[in-house]
Amino acid sequence: MQFLARDHLQSLLDVLIRSGYRCLGPQIRDGAIVFDTLTLVSQLPRGVRDQQSPGRYQLTDSDDPRYFLWANGPQALKPLTFAPREVLWKVERDTRGNLSFVETLPTPIPTAVIGVRGCDLAALQLQDQHFCYQDYADTYYNRRRRSLFLIALDCAHPADTCFCHSTGDGPDVQSGFDMALTELDDGFLLRVKSEKAKEIAAQLPLIEARPEHYQAATAQHQAAIAAQTRHLASRHLSEALFSQLDHPRWAEVAARCLSCTNCTSVCPTCFCHNQTEEASFDGKNSTHYRQWDSCFTSGHSYMHSFVLRDSALLRYRQWLTHKLGSWHEQYGRSGCVGCGRCITWCPVGIDITEEANIISGVSAHA
Repeated sequence: MQFLARDHLQSLLDVLIRSGYRCLGPQIRDGAIVFDTLTLVSQLPRGVRDQQSPGRYQLTDSDDPRYFLWANGPQALKPLTFAPREVLWKVERDTRGNLSFVETLPTPIPTAVIGVRGCDLAALQLQDQHFCYQDYADTYYNRRRRSLFLIALDCAHPADTCFCHSTGDGPDVQSGFDMALTELDDGFLLRVKSEKAKEIAAQLPLIEARPEHYQAATAQHQAAIAAQTRHLASRHLSEALFSQLDHPRWAEVAARCLSCTNCTSVCPTCFCHNQTEEASFDGKNSTHYRQWDSCFTSGHSYMHSFVLRDSALLRYRQWLTHKLGSWHEQYGRSGCVGCGRCITWCPVGIDITEEANIISGVSAHA
């Protein structure tokens, strides 16, 4: 590992931009931290902390010189690869009534994303498994995915709602990145994984990391683990959940659930979508869209004149058992990466760890 002084962080942005990348980094928009176009270090949320709890998210200022004092915001990498709404193809009718179909593939520009957390890298790997499956790879997703240069950041300040350590996806980053940073008081430990990252790093004013840098990083990592009080009872809850489909807790949580879809919108692994056709008024052409959907909507389980899951109880049970249970059959692991977003952004503060652990027989804060 090498070390990049805090005063030289701008050089990383400059090198990326010179190399042809559009830079995205954490910035404050509408009271939350999201990824947006980044050209200057001064745009980063210096000294900003996030306070998260069930149903609550707030940013506060401090005089700390660090730029990454926060855990996460509502936005993960998902919108950059799996577009919230996109055109898949267009259909045109000629004067003789013949139809022609035109595919509308995206043409993304190379994009460097700075500040990606371990939980979101794990989520991206799950999305890769789904959208890049063997002979059935999604071209739209793949084009965007291949355009990304990912600069990860070890999380040193988990929120009260985080539980990534119990899922094995944080707080440090392990894989799936091009370059990774560990923010310390005076700068950043830097490690590279891809050939592209080596080329970028070769142009930076790096120095050899000193023993005290490693010691500070290790202490910081252990403190981040200790700060996480929530956990899932196990990384494999499939049997425990599917054996409790009649547990009374399903009705209790359903009475609070608004079916608002916030949890699935902010979840970095959810990929439910629908497809719609929008025709022009003159009937000469139409456009076929794909857009995000949620298993919490009644329309998502509509099947030829009836709704399969016609209550909040059935919809919440489907989401939780699928996310923490049947994902193991499909992807070899749980669909939860412990980011805690569904807890923070739920208007009524439903806690996935509490519900899952109670239904499976283990307290959320044991």
